[in-house]
Amino acid sequence: MTRKLEELREFLEVVMKQEGRDATSDRSELAVIASPPTPAVPSTRPSSPPAATSPDAIVGDPPTPGFRWKLLAIPLAAVALATVLVLWWRGPLVASDAVLRRDFVQTVVASGHVETPHRIDVGSQMTGTVLRVPVAEGQVVKAGDLLVELESAELKAAGRQADAAVVQAQLRLRQLREVQQPVAEQTLRQAQTSLDNARATLGRNQKLAQSGFISAAALDEFRKAVDLADAQLRVAGKQLDTTGASGSGRALAEADIVGAQAGVQAAQARTGYSVIVAPVAGTLIGRNVEAGDVVQPGKLLMTLSPQGRTQLIVEIDEKNLGVLALGQQALASADAYPKQRFPVQLAYINPGVNAQTGAVEVKLDVDSPPPGLRQDMTVSVDIAVARRPNALLIPASSVHDADGATPWVLRVEAGRAVRRPVRLGLNSGGFAEVLEGLAEGDHVIPVDAAIVAGAHVRLAPAAPSPP
Repeated sequence: MTRKLEELREFLEVVMKQEGRDATSDRSELAVIASPPTPAVPSTRPSSPPAATSPDAIVGDPPTPGFRWKLLAIPLAAVALATVLVLWWRGPLVASDAVLRRDFVQTVVASGHVETPHRIDVGSQMTGTVLRVPVAEGQVVKAGDLLVELESAELKAAGRQADAAVVQAQLRLRQLREVQQPVAEQTLRQAQTSLDNARATLGRNQKLAQSGFISAAALDEFRKAVDLADAQLRVAGKQLDTTGASGSGRALAEADIVGAQAGVQAAQARTGYSVIVAPVAGTLIGRNVEAGDVVQPGKLLMTLSPQGRTQLIVEIDEKNLGVLALGQQALASADAYPKQRFPVQLAYINPGVNAQTGAVEVKLDVDSPPPGLRQDMTVSVDIAVARRPNALLIPASSVHDADGATPWVLRVEAGRAVRRPVRLGLNSGGFAEVLEGLAEGDHVIPVDAAIVAGAHVRLAPAAPSPP
Protein backbone atom coordinates (compact mmCIF):
# COMPACT_ATOMS: atom_id res chain seq x y z
CA MET A 1 0.00 0.00 0.00
CA THR A 2 2.84 2.41 0.86
CA ARG A 3 4.49 1.68 -2.47
CA LYS A 4 1.32 2.57 -4.41
CA LEU A 5 0.98 5.93 -2.57
CA GLU A 6 4.61 6.74 -3.32
CA GLU A 7 4.04 6.07 -7.02
CA LEU A 8 0.99 8.39 -7.01
CA ARG A 9 3.00 11.21 -5.39
CA GLU A 10 5.80 10.87 -7.95
CA PHE A 11 3.23 11.03 -10.76
CA LEU A 12 1.79 14.36 -9.44
CA GLU A 13 5.24 15.89 -9.13
CA VAL A 14 6.08 15.00 -12.74
CA VAL A 15 2.85 16.65 -13.94
CA MET A 16 3.58 19.82 -11.97
CA LYS A 17 7.09 20.07 -13.39
CA GLN A 18 5.75 19.72 -16.93
CA GLU A 19 3.55 22.82 -16.32
CA GLY A 20 6.69 24.90 -15.48
CA ARG A 21 5.69 25.57 -11.87
CA ASP A 22 6.98 24.11 -8.68
CA ALA A 23 5.24 23.71 -5.37
CA THR A 24 6.33 27.18 -4.15
CA SER A 25 4.58 29.08 -6.95
CA ASP A 26 1.46 27.05 -6.36
CA ARG A 27 1.38 28.13 -2.75
CA SER A 28 1.75 31.82 -3.83
CA GLU A 29 -1.21 31.59 -6.14
CA LEU A 30 -3.28 30.03 -3.41
CA ALA A 31 -2.29 32.93 -1.09
CA VAL A 32 -3.45 35.48 -3.67
CA ILE A 33 -6.85 33.92 -3.80
CA ALA A 34 -7.17 33.75 -0.05
CA SER A 35 -5.89 37.34 0.86
CA PRO A 36 -8.55 40.22 1.17
CA PRO A 37 -8.32 43.46 -0.88
CA THR A 38 -6.26 46.38 0.61
CA PRO A 39 -8.53 49.30 1.88
CA ALA A 40 -8.11 52.79 0.31
CA VAL A 41 -6.26 55.53 2.39
CA PRO A 42 -7.84 59.07 2.44
CA SER A 43 -5.74 61.71 0.71
CA THR A 44 -5.68 65.54 1.37
CA ARG A 45 -4.84 66.24 -2.18
CA PRO A 46 -7.59 66.73 -4.63
CA SER A 47 -7.91 63.73 -6.77
CA SER A 48 -9.48 62.85 -9.95
CA PRO A 49 -12.72 60.94 -9.95
CA PRO A 50 -12.20 57.33 -9.02
CA ALA A 51 -12.03 54.84 -11.89
CA ALA A 52 -14.33 51.89 -12.14
CA THR A 53 -13.03 48.84 -10.27
CA SER A 54 -13.39 45.30 -11.83
CA PRO A 55 -13.97 42.22 -9.80
CA ASP A 56 -10.70 40.72 -11.04
CA ALA A 57 -8.82 43.64 -9.56
CA ILE A 58 -10.24 42.80 -6.14
CA VAL A 59 -8.98 39.24 -6.00
CA GLY A 60 -5.84 39.59 -8.13
CA ASP A 61 -4.85 38.04 -11.47
CA PRO A 62 -7.02 35.19 -12.80
CA PRO A 63 -5.67 31.58 -12.20
CA THR A 64 -3.57 30.10 -15.01
CA PRO A 65 -4.83 27.05 -16.98
CA GLY A 66 -2.18 24.81 -15.37
CA PHE A 67 -3.37 25.80 -11.96
CA ARG A 68 -6.96 24.92 -12.78
CA TRP A 69 -5.80 21.50 -14.10
CA LYS A 70 -4.04 20.85 -10.82
CA LEU A 71 -7.19 21.66 -8.94
CA LEU A 72 -8.99 19.04 -11.07
CA ALA A 73 -6.20 16.47 -10.49
CA ILE A 74 -6.72 16.54 -6.74
CA PRO A 75 -10.14 14.77 -6.76
CA LEU A 76 -8.89 12.44 -9.51
CA ALA A 77 -5.98 11.46 -7.32
CA ALA A 78 -8.37 10.86 -4.47
CA VAL A 79 -10.50 8.56 -6.65
CA ALA A 80 -7.39 6.68 -7.83
CA LEU A 81 -6.22 6.29 -4.26
CA ALA A 82 -9.61 4.94 -3.24
CA THR A 83 -9.53 2.49 -6.13
CA VAL A 84 -6.07 1.28 -5.12
CA LEU A 85 -7.27 0.81 -1.56
CA VAL A 86 -10.28 -1.21 -2.70
CA LEU A 87 -8.18 -3.42 -4.98
CA TRP A 88 -5.66 -3.93 -2.23
CA TRP A 89 -8.42 -4.92 0.13
CA ARG A 90 -9.97 -7.40 -2.37
CA GLY A 91 -6.60 -9.02 -3.12
CA PRO A 92 -4.81 -10.05 -6.35
CA LEU A 93 -6.55 -11.58 -9.35
CA VAL A 94 -5.74 -15.31 -9.40
CA ALA A 95 -6.69 -18.22 -11.61
CA SER A 96 -8.78 -20.92 -10.01
CA ASP A 97 -9.86 -24.47 -10.76
CA ALA A 98 -13.48 -25.49 -10.43
CA VAL A 99 -14.44 -28.73 -8.72
CA LEU A 100 -16.42 -30.82 -11.24
CA ARG A 101 -18.14 -34.18 -11.52
CA ARG A 102 -17.16 -36.47 -14.37
CA ASP A 103 -16.80 -40.17 -15.17
CA PHE A 104 -13.16 -40.84 -14.36
CA VAL A 105 -10.78 -43.55 -15.60
CA GLN A 106 -7.42 -44.08 -13.95
CA THR A 107 -4.72 -45.15 -16.39
CA VAL A 108 -1.13 -46.27 -16.04
CA VAL A 109 1.00 -44.80 -18.80
CA ALA A 110 4.14 -46.59 -19.97
CA SER A 111 6.35 -46.85 -23.02
CA GLY A 112 8.01 -49.87 -24.59
CA HIS A 113 8.56 -51.57 -27.92
CA VAL A 114 6.97 -54.04 -30.33
CA GLU A 115 8.13 -57.65 -30.20
CA THR A 116 6.91 -61.11 -31.20
CA PRO A 117 6.65 -63.74 -28.44
CA HIS A 118 9.91 -65.26 -29.70
CA ARG A 119 12.62 -64.59 -32.25
CA ILE A 120 14.79 -66.98 -34.23
CA ASP A 121 18.53 -66.46 -34.45
CA VAL A 122 19.79 -67.88 -37.73
CA GLY A 123 23.37 -69.20 -37.87
CA SER A 124 25.57 -71.71 -39.64
CA GLN A 125 26.20 -75.29 -38.51
CA MET A 126 29.54 -75.52 -40.28
CA THR A 127 32.55 -73.42 -41.17
CA GLY A 128 32.49 -72.12 -44.70
CA THR A 129 32.66 -69.19 -47.08
CA VAL A 130 29.46 -67.33 -47.95
CA LEU A 131 28.66 -67.62 -51.65
CA ARG A 132 25.57 -65.39 -51.77
CA VAL A 133 22.88 -63.77 -49.60
CA PRO A 134 19.70 -63.33 -51.68
CA VAL A 135 17.57 -61.60 -49.00
CA ALA A 136 17.64 -58.16 -47.39
CA GLU A 137 16.86 -56.91 -43.90
CA GLY A 138 13.15 -56.19 -43.46
CA GLN A 139 12.13 -58.66 -46.16
CA VAL A 140 9.20 -61.00 -45.55
CA VAL A 141 10.14 -64.63 -46.23
CA LYS A 142 8.29 -67.93 -46.36
CA ALA A 143 9.33 -71.16 -44.72
CA GLY A 144 12.06 -72.80 -46.83
CA ASP A 145 13.17 -69.63 -48.63
CA LEU A 146 16.94 -69.42 -49.17
CA LEU A 147 18.68 -67.04 -46.77
CA VAL A 148 22.41 -67.80 -47.12
CA GLU A 149 24.34 -70.12 -49.46
CA LEU A 150 27.87 -71.34 -48.64
CA GLU A 151 30.48 -72.77 -51.00
CA SER A 152 29.89 -76.55 -51.20
CA ALA A 153 32.23 -78.03 -53.86
CA GLU A 154 34.14 -80.11 -51.31
CA LEU A 155 30.92 -81.24 -49.68
CA LYS A 156 29.48 -82.36 -52.99
CA ALA A 157 32.65 -84.38 -53.71
CA ALA A 158 32.31 -86.06 -50.31
CA GLY A 159 28.72 -86.86 -51.19
CA ARG A 160 29.72 -88.55 -54.42
CA GLN A 161 32.34 -90.56 -52.52
CA ALA A 162 29.69 -91.73 -50.08
CA ASP A 163 27.44 -92.75 -52.97
CA ALA A 164 30.30 -94.83 -54.38
CA ALA A 165 30.77 -96.55 -51.00
CA VAL A 166 27.12 -97.59 -51.08
CA VAL A 167 27.54 -99.08 -54.55
CA GLN A 168 30.61 -101.03 -53.40
CA ALA A 169 28.76 -102.44 -50.41
CA GLN A 170 25.86 -103.49 -52.60
CA LEU A 171 28.25 -105.21 -55.03
CA ARG A 172 29.89 -107.13 -52.19
CA LEU A 173 26.49 -108.42 -51.13
CA ARG A 174 25.74 -109.37 -54.70
CA GLN A 175 29.07 -111.16 -54.96
CA LEU A 176 28.23 -113.04 -51.78
CA ARG A 177 24.95 -114.23 -53.22
CA GLU A 178 26.11 -114.92 -56.75
CA VAL A 179 29.63 -116.30 -56.19
CA GLN A 180 30.57 -117.13 -52.65
CA GLN A 181 27.36 -118.91 -51.74
CA PRO A 182 27.38 -121.27 -54.82
CA VAL A 183 31.09 -121.97 -54.31
CA ALA A 184 30.40 -122.85 -50.69
CA GLU A 185 27.64 -125.20 -51.77
CA GLN A 186 29.98 -126.94 -54.23
CA THR A 187 32.72 -127.15 -51.64
CA LEU A 188 30.28 -128.78 -49.25
CA ARG A 189 29.28 -131.37 -51.85
CA GLN A 190 32.93 -132.12 -52.64
CA ALA A 191 33.67 -132.56 -48.96
CA GLN A 192 30.73 -134.88 -48.58
CA THR A 193 31.91 -136.95 -51.54
CA SER A 194 35.44 -137.09 -50.20
CA LEU A 195 34.11 -138.30 -46.86
CA ASP A 196 32.00 -140.97 -48.50
CA ASN A 197 35.00 -142.22 -50.51
CA ALA A 198 37.24 -142.25 -47.45
CA ARG A 199 34.70 -144.26 -45.47
CA ALA A 200 34.28 -146.79 -48.33
CA THR A 201 38.04 -147.19 -48.66
CA LEU A 202 38.37 -147.71 -44.92
CA GLY A 203 35.69 -150.41 -45.00
CA ARG A 204 37.42 -152.38 -47.79
CA ASN A 205 40.80 -152.15 -46.10
CA GLN A 206 39.36 -153.30 -42.79
CA LYS A 207 38.19 -156.53 -44.51
CA LEU A 208 41.63 -156.96 -46.07
CA ALA A 209 43.28 -156.42 -42.72
CA GLN A 210 41.10 -159.14 -41.18
CA SER A 211 42.35 -161.52 -43.93
CA GLY A 212 45.93 -160.45 -43.23
CA PHE A 213 46.54 -158.76 -46.55
CA ILE A 214 47.43 -155.25 -45.06
CA SER A 215 49.12 -154.20 -41.94
CA ALA A 216 47.60 -152.35 -39.00
CA ALA A 217 49.69 -149.28 -39.82
CA ALA A 218 48.23 -149.03 -43.26
CA LEU A 219 44.75 -149.36 -41.78
CA ASP A 220 45.44 -146.38 -39.48
CA GLU A 221 46.22 -144.22 -42.50
CA PHE A 222 42.81 -144.98 -43.95
CA ARG A 223 41.17 -144.04 -40.65
CA LYS A 224 43.01 -140.68 -40.71
CA ALA A 225 41.77 -140.01 -44.20
CA VAL A 226 38.19 -140.50 -43.03
CA ASP A 227 38.69 -138.09 -40.14
CA LEU A 228 40.23 -135.49 -42.47
CA ALA A 229 37.36 -135.73 -44.93
CA ASP A 230 34.87 -135.38 -42.11
CA ALA A 231 36.60 -132.19 -40.88
CA GLN A 232 36.60 -130.72 -44.37
CA LEU A 233 32.90 -131.45 -44.62
CA ARG A 234 32.21 -129.55 -41.43
CA VAL A 235 34.26 -126.55 -42.64
CA ALA A 236 32.41 -126.46 -45.93
CA GLY A 237 29.12 -126.54 -44.07
CA LYS A 238 30.12 -123.55 -41.94
CA GLN A 239 31.16 -121.61 -44.99
CA LEU A 240 27.83 -122.29 -46.61
CA ASP A 241 26.02 -121.22 -43.48
CA THR A 242 27.96 -117.92 -43.52
CA THR A 243 26.82 -117.07 -47.00
CA GLY A 244 23.23 -118.04 -46.32
CA ALA A 245 20.32 -115.67 -45.60
CA SER A 246 20.94 -115.85 -41.84
CA GLY A 247 24.68 -116.19 -42.04
CA SER A 248 27.20 -113.77 -40.63
CA GLY A 249 28.72 -113.08 -44.04
CA ARG A 250 25.39 -111.98 -45.41
CA ALA A 251 24.71 -109.86 -42.30
CA LEU A 252 28.15 -108.25 -42.57
CA ALA A 253 27.60 -107.35 -46.21
CA GLU A 254 24.21 -105.90 -45.48
CA ALA A 255 25.66 -103.90 -42.57
CA ASP A 256 28.27 -102.49 -44.92
CA ILE A 257 25.47 -101.30 -47.16
CA VAL A 258 23.66 -99.63 -44.25
CA GLY A 259 26.88 -97.95 -43.13
CA ALA A 260 27.56 -96.67 -46.61
CA GLN A 261 24.04 -95.35 -46.89
CA ALA A 262 24.46 -93.58 -43.55
CA GLY A 263 27.62 -92.04 -44.95
CA VAL A 264 25.59 -90.77 -47.88
CA GLN A 265 23.04 -89.25 -45.54
CA ALA A 266 25.78 -87.60 -43.49
CA ALA A 267 27.30 -86.17 -46.62
CA GLN A 268 23.94 -84.91 -47.77
CA ALA A 269 23.35 -83.32 -44.35
CA ARG A 270 26.72 -81.58 -44.50
CA THR A 271 25.91 -80.41 -48.00
CA GLY A 272 22.55 -79.20 -46.73
CA TYR A 273 24.33 -77.11 -44.09
CA SER A 274 25.76 -75.04 -46.93
CA VAL A 275 22.22 -73.87 -47.76
CA ILE A 276 20.60 -71.94 -44.90
CA VAL A 277 16.84 -71.52 -45.32
CA ALA A 278 14.08 -69.87 -43.31
CA PRO A 279 12.73 -72.34 -40.73
CA VAL A 280 9.36 -70.53 -40.56
CA ALA A 281 7.59 -67.68 -42.29
CA GLY A 282 8.38 -64.26 -40.91
CA THR A 283 10.26 -60.98 -41.31
CA LEU A 284 14.02 -60.58 -41.29
CA ILE A 285 14.74 -57.92 -38.68
CA GLY A 286 18.51 -58.39 -38.62
CA ARG A 287 21.24 -59.33 -41.11
CA ASN A 288 24.92 -59.60 -40.14
CA VAL A 289 26.45 -61.43 -43.12
CA GLU A 290 27.65 -60.58 -46.61
CA ALA A 291 28.98 -62.59 -49.57
CA GLY A 292 32.61 -63.59 -49.02
CA ASP A 293 32.39 -63.75 -45.22
CA VAL A 294 33.80 -66.80 -43.48
CA VAL A 295 31.20 -68.10 -41.04
CA GLN A 296 31.41 -70.70 -38.34
CA PRO A 297 29.06 -72.32 -35.84
CA GLY A 298 27.90 -69.97 -33.11
CA LYS A 299 28.06 -66.80 -35.20
CA LEU A 300 24.74 -64.94 -35.55
CA LEU A 301 23.96 -64.32 -39.21
CA MET A 302 20.33 -63.19 -39.20
CA THR A 303 17.38 -62.63 -36.86
CA LEU A 304 13.94 -63.77 -37.99
CA SER A 305 10.70 -62.55 -36.45
CA PRO A 306 8.08 -65.27 -37.04
CA GLN A 307 4.63 -64.39 -38.24
CA GLY A 308 1.84 -64.69 -35.68
CA ARG A 309 0.94 -63.03 -32.42
CA THR A 310 2.43 -59.59 -31.76
CA GLN A 311 3.16 -58.27 -28.28
CA LEU A 312 4.14 -54.97 -26.71
CA ILE A 313 6.86 -55.10 -24.06
CA VAL A 314 6.72 -52.20 -21.59
CA GLU A 315 8.39 -51.34 -18.28
CA ILE A 316 6.05 -50.10 -15.52
CA ASP A 317 7.04 -48.60 -12.19
CA GLU A 318 6.70 -51.10 -9.36
CA LYS A 319 4.44 -48.72 -7.39
CA ASN A 320 1.68 -49.53 -9.91
CA LEU A 321 1.81 -53.29 -9.28
CA GLY A 322 -1.17 -53.11 -6.97
CA VAL A 323 -3.50 -51.84 -9.69
CA LEU A 324 -2.36 -54.13 -12.53
CA ALA A 325 -4.22 -57.33 -13.40
CA LEU A 326 -4.22 -59.79 -16.28
CA GLY A 327 -6.89 -59.10 -18.87
CA GLN A 328 -6.99 -55.33 -18.38
CA GLN A 329 -7.72 -53.38 -21.54
CA ALA A 330 -5.46 -50.66 -22.84
CA LEU A 331 -4.91 -48.35 -25.79
CA ALA A 332 -1.55 -48.13 -27.52
CA SER A 333 0.01 -46.04 -30.24
CA ALA A 334 3.33 -46.13 -32.02
CA ASP A 335 5.43 -43.01 -31.61
CA ALA A 336 5.73 -42.91 -35.40
CA TYR A 337 1.91 -42.78 -35.73
CA PRO A 338 0.64 -41.15 -32.50
CA LYS A 339 -2.90 -40.61 -33.82
CA GLN A 340 -3.39 -44.28 -34.74
CA ARG A 341 -4.47 -45.87 -31.45
CA PHE A 342 -5.25 -49.58 -31.29
CA PRO A 343 -6.58 -51.85 -28.51
CA VAL A 344 -4.32 -54.22 -26.59
CA GLN A 345 -4.77 -56.52 -23.61
CA LEU A 346 -2.49 -57.17 -20.65
CA ALA A 347 -1.28 -60.77 -20.97
CA TYR A 348 1.77 -61.15 -18.72
CA ILE A 349 3.25 -59.54 -15.60
CA ASN A 350 6.81 -60.51 -14.75
CA PRO A 351 6.95 -61.89 -11.20
CA GLY A 352 10.32 -60.21 -10.61
CA VAL A 353 11.26 -56.55 -10.24
CA ASN A 354 14.35 -55.00 -11.78
CA ALA A 355 16.45 -54.04 -8.75
CA GLN A 356 18.29 -51.30 -10.64
CA THR A 357 15.33 -49.52 -12.25
CA GLY A 358 12.49 -50.51 -9.91
CA ALA A 359 10.40 -51.46 -12.95
CA VAL A 360 8.32 -54.51 -13.84
CA GLU A 361 8.19 -56.00 -17.33
CA VAL A 362 4.65 -56.27 -18.70
CA LYS A 363 3.53 -57.83 -21.98
CA LEU A 364 0.35 -56.89 -23.85
CA ASP A 365 -1.20 -58.86 -26.71
CA VAL A 366 -2.09 -57.09 -29.95
CA ASP A 367 -4.96 -59.01 -31.55
CA SER A 368 -5.21 -56.78 -34.64
CA PRO A 369 -1.90 -55.02 -35.31
CA PRO A 370 -2.23 -51.91 -37.52
CA PRO A 371 -0.52 -52.11 -40.92
CA GLY A 372 2.32 -49.77 -39.98
CA LEU A 373 3.33 -51.60 -36.79
CA ARG A 374 6.87 -53.00 -37.09
CA GLN A 375 9.32 -54.86 -34.93
CA ASP A 376 11.11 -52.84 -32.23
CA MET A 377 8.94 -49.75 -32.80
CA THR A 378 8.61 -47.52 -29.75
CA VAL A 379 5.05 -47.47 -28.42
CA SER A 380 3.09 -45.71 -25.68
CA VAL A 381 0.43 -47.57 -23.71
CA ASP A 382 -2.43 -46.33 -21.51
CA ILE A 383 -3.68 -49.19 -19.31
CA ALA A 384 -7.12 -48.62 -17.77
CA VAL A 385 -6.74 -49.87 -14.18
CA ALA A 386 -9.81 -48.33 -12.46
CA ARG A 387 -13.07 -46.52 -13.27
CA ARG A 388 -15.19 -44.13 -11.18
CA PRO A 389 -18.58 -42.99 -12.51
CA ASN A 390 -19.62 -39.45 -11.58
CA ALA A 391 -16.45 -38.76 -9.58
CA LEU A 392 -15.60 -35.42 -7.97
CA LEU A 393 -12.43 -34.12 -9.68
CA ILE A 394 -9.89 -31.34 -9.28
CA PRO A 395 -6.63 -30.75 -11.14
CA ALA A 396 -3.71 -32.41 -9.38
CA SER A 397 -1.82 -29.13 -9.71
CA SER A 398 -4.12 -27.62 -7.07
CA VAL A 399 -3.29 -30.16 -4.36
CA HIS A 400 -0.63 -29.33 -1.80
CA ASP A 401 1.39 -32.21 -0.33
CA ALA A 402 -0.41 -34.64 -2.65
CA ASP A 403 1.91 -37.56 -1.79
CA GLY A 404 1.88 -36.85 1.93
CA ALA A 405 -0.36 -38.14 4.67
CA THR A 406 -2.57 -35.02 4.80
CA PRO A 407 -3.06 -33.39 1.40
CA TRP A 408 -4.81 -30.02 1.36
CA VAL A 409 -6.06 -27.30 -0.98
CA LEU A 410 -6.74 -23.56 -0.86
CA ARG A 411 -10.50 -23.14 -1.36
CA VAL A 412 -11.87 -19.69 -2.18
CA GLU A 413 -14.44 -18.70 0.46
CA ALA A 414 -15.94 -15.15 0.55
CA GLY A 415 -12.95 -13.67 -1.26
CA ARG A 416 -10.33 -15.40 0.89
CA ALA A 417 -8.04 -18.40 0.34
CA VAL A 418 -8.91 -20.91 3.06
CA ARG A 419 -6.87 -24.04 3.70
CA ARG A 420 -8.99 -27.20 3.58
CA PRO A 421 -7.77 -30.80 4.06
CA VAL A 422 -8.97 -33.29 1.45
CA ARG A 423 -9.01 -37.06 1.05
CA LEU A 424 -8.01 -38.21 -2.44
CA GLY A 425 -8.85 -41.30 -4.45
CA LEU A 426 -7.75 -42.09 -7.99
CA ASN A 427 -5.13 -39.96 -9.67
CA SER A 428 -4.53 -39.98 -13.40
CA GLY A 429 -4.06 -37.69 -16.36
CA GLY A 430 -3.37 -34.62 -14.25
CA PHE A 431 -6.61 -34.91 -12.24
CA ALA A 432 -7.32 -36.30 -8.78
CA GLU A 433 -10.50 -37.77 -7.35
CA VAL A 434 -11.76 -36.02 -4.20
CA LEU A 435 -13.46 -38.29 -1.68
CA GLU A 436 -13.86 -35.76 1.15
CA GLY A 437 -13.27 -32.06 1.78
CA LEU A 438 -14.79 -30.34 -1.29
CA ALA A 439 -18.11 -30.05 -3.09
CA GLU A 440 -19.06 -29.61 -6.70
CA GLY A 441 -18.77 -25.98 -7.76
CA ASP A 442 -16.04 -25.06 -5.26
CA HIS A 443 -13.03 -23.15 -6.52
CA VAL A 444 -9.47 -24.02 -5.53
CA ILE A 445 -6.25 -22.14 -6.19
CA PRO A 446 -3.37 -23.83 -8.05
CA VAL A 447 -0.20 -24.46 -6.09
CA ASP A 448 1.92 -22.35 -8.45
CA ALA A 449 -0.22 -19.24 -7.72
CA ALA A 450 1.91 -18.68 -4.57
CA ILE A 451 -1.08 -17.63 -2.46
CA VAL A 452 -0.94 -18.09 1.31
CA ALA A 453 -3.83 -19.23 3.42
CA GLY A 454 -6.03 -16.33 4.62
CA ALA A 455 -5.11 -13.93 1.81
CA HIS A 456 -7.76 -11.89 -0.04
CA VAL A 457 -8.14 -13.04 -3.65
CA ARG A 458 -10.20 -12.26 -6.71
CA LEU A 459 -11.18 -15.12 -9.02
CA ALA A 460 -10.22 -15.33 -12.66
CA PRO A 461 -12.07 -17.70 -15.03
CA ALA A 462 -11.78 -21.36 -13.97
CA ALA A 463 -9.48 -23.81 -15.74
CA PRO A 464 -11.04 -26.11 -18.39
CA SER A 465 -12.66 -29.28 -17.17
CA PRO A 466 -11.30 -32.75 -17.90
CA PRO A 467 -12.57 -34.54 -21.00
